[in-house]
Parts: sequence; C-alpha cells; structure tokens
Amino acid sequence: MAVAASTEGVSLARVPQSRSLSAVRTWIYCLAALVVLMVAVGGATRLTGSGLSITEWKPVTGAIPPLTEQAWTAEFEKYRQISQYELVNKGMTLSEFKFIYAWEWGHRQLGRLIGLVFFLPLVWFWARGVIKGRLALALLGIGALGGLQGAIGWIMVASGLGPGMTAVAPIKLALHLTVASLILACLIWVALGLKDRSRSDGQEVRAGYAPRILVGLILLQIALGGLVAGSKAGLTYNTWPLMDGALVPPASALFIVNPWIENFVDNVILVQFNHRLVAYAIVAFAVWHAWMVHRQAPTSKTAGRATGMAGLILSQVALGIVTLLLAVPLWAGLAHQVFAMAVLAMAVVHARLSRI
Repeated sequence: MAVAASTEGVSLARVPQSRSLSAVRTWIYCLAALVVLMVAVGGATRLTGSGLSITEWKPVTGAIPPLTEQAWTAEFEKYRQISQYELVNKGMTLSEFKFIYAWEWGHRQLGRLIGLVFFLPLVWFWARGVIKGRLALALLGIGALGGLQGAIGWIMVASGLGPGMTAVAPIKLALHLTVASLILACLIWVALGLKDRSRSDGQEVRAGYAPRILVGLILLQIALGGLVAGSKAGLTYNTWPLMDGALVPPASALFIVNPWIENFVDNVILVQFNHRLVAYAIVAFAVWHAWMVHRQAPTSKTAGRATGMAGLILSQVALGIVTLLLAVPLWAGLAHQVFAMAVLAMAVVHARLSRI
C-alpha cells in the first residue's frame, strides 16, 4: 500500500508538469505560425515592390508610423532620394507611397510582435521553473537566431538603398528567407520534443537518416528560391520543361558571367536552372523514401507520413510550375512561398517523429 501511495503521488506530481509543458508547446506552435505569417507578409512586401519604402532602421521609434500629413511628406521625401524612386517609381504620388509603406511597416511591426511573443512568455515560463536545462538552451539559441534575423533584414534592405540599386541584393534576400525557414524548423523540432511519444513508438519504423536529409534538401531549395525571387529569375524563361527550347541550357549561357562563381547568384539562367534541378532531386528522393518505407511497413505511421511528404512535394512542384508559366502573379508567388513553409514544417515533423 505504501508503494501504491508513493506511485500515485509521483503520478499526481507529474500532472502539473505535463500541463505546463503542453502550454509551452502551444506557445512554440503559436510562434511558428507567426513566423509563417511573417514569411507571407515578407513575400507580399517583395512582390509589391515595397521593401525599400522605409529607408531607416529604427527598432523602437520605428514602431510608430507617420501620423500627420507633414510626417508623411517627410518620409516620402526620404524615399524620393533613393535610386528605386528615380529609376522605377518616379512620379509616384503620396497615396501610392503610403500603400508600399504600409506593407514594409507591417512586415517590421510583425517582427516586433514576434519578439514580444517570444520574450515575455519565455521569461514567465523560466521564472516558474518550467523551462530549464537543454530546453532553455534550445530556446535561447532560437531567440539569438531571431535577433540575428532582424539584423540580416536591415542589412538586406540597406543593400538596396545604394546608388543605382532598385532592389535588395539577391544573396541577402535568400539568406533572410533561409534564416526565417531555419527558425521555423527549429521551433517545430523543439515543440515536438515536448510531446509524450511513448504510446506511438510501436507504430513507427526505422527510416534511417532519409527524413533528415529531406529537411536539408528542402532548406537548400528554399535558399535557391530566395535567389530566384531576389534576381527576378522567375520572370524569365517562362516555359516548362524546356528553358529557351532546351531541357539543359548550353554551358555558354549558364556560365556567361565572369568570374564563373558569380553565375550562381547573378545569372538568372543558372539561378532558375538550379532551382529546377533541386526540385527534381527532391521529388525523386521523396518518392524513393516513401517507397522504401512502404516496403518495410506499409501500415506504419512512418509510411503514412512519407507518402504525405511525397504528395506535398509534388503539389509544391506543380504550384511552382504554374507560378513560372504565369510569370509570377502575386497570388501564385505568395502561395508558392507559403506552401514551401508547409512542406518544410511537415518534413521536420516527419524527421522528428521517425526513428533513425
């Protein structure tokens, strides 16, 4: 009886801790949803040409938009001093400027909101002793990555404010998008680690390192997609499966820039071609992985997720082709970017839950 009472006491003691970890998990998933929203707003900001409308970085005071006509005129005058206005938007009205300003301001404001939603609950959970040890280190690492992301965002914007520049540097846009994707992946990975998996372990089979490799390939593809977006490579060669009448463009076109290494960033032909090649590789790998797991255990949860991953990836490729053929309309460009986050999230779930 003493043993039973002791066991019951331990069980009851675990209930508050379990509930606390469930609250932490919910908080982390909310952060992940905000990151996806941030990526969506960032994509809309880029596609509407709004990213350079705010020419200064004011992390605190920048949260307050212009409130008077005089303040709006002053902001507009700052924008009129940069090359994008002179070379692309010359003659823009104040009303049109307010539209692009709203997108960029909203993007930055959402970043501030994410910072608050991360920091305040973190302090609360930490003070109550719910977050500690490895979980605390993981969350602090994600927070540091978030701070770095803010700095990268401004460095990206600053790259487009120089003389003769009408957009941000593609490599910096790709880095900004990739770090956002990495933050999303880390959040989901940590949240899944807080869930009790003892009841479902019997429904999982060994999948090796393939699910984790798939996550890496998807992150690479997102980075390449950032280069496509930054260099506006999606507005060229709007045919599929051929590019300018060839399945594989000639080497003279792929490596026309000197030095040759700069072709991977500055040559729109190679930038788009690389994005296509990695897409094909991911499809082949995902289908192969699903087939291998189904051969091993067709009714397992691992096999179901692997099949779902293959289906999601094929859908994303189809959406990418439609986006290319239509020359990147706003709705398609946004859908393709946001769906990439969904594919990444599912890949992380699959990798985290699958047994090595």
